[in-house]
Amino acid sequence: MSIQIRKARTEDLEELLTLYDAAKAFMEQHGNPHQWTGDDAVTREGLEALIVKDVLFVGEEQGNIRFSFAYILGEDPTYGIIDDGAWLNEEFYGTVHRVASDGSSKGVVKVITQWALEQNPNLRIDTHHDNYVMQKALAKEGFTRCGIIHLANGDP
Repeated sequence: MSIQIRKARTEDLEELLTLYDAAKAFMEQHGNPHQWTGDDAVTREGLEALIVKDVLFVGEEQGNIRFSFAYILGEDPTYGIIDDGAWLNEEFYGTVHRVASDGSSKGVVKVITQWALEQNPNLRIDTHHDNYVMQKALAKEGFTRCGIIHLANGDP
């Protein structure tokens, strides 16, 4: 896979909205109809805010966006409380959020997590409890389930 990862730009927004809509449809088809609903950050406004903050990235191949994700360094407020477990450490960390792929490339989670680990070797990533596809991909990459976090809207 000859993917180049770069920061998302405002001119990517329409393509990103299409990408996230496709990812939502994929999740619904695979038993996860509740992730990214309501006031989540995969709306136009939410994605624009991530672009402005320079934390939204895309994986591009031959000029086409194949996947997107948010990468944020430092404390994540949603990780302040963890139920049914504990963090592996309390060191400075990066967080990956909002992974979406167009489905054309295999191993996207591997590419994203390897890139993120190059930015900071302490990485946290979470997913919805119904997102079995992502849970399987994260386990394959060696991630350890640490517990249950709650989003700002109260969802686990």
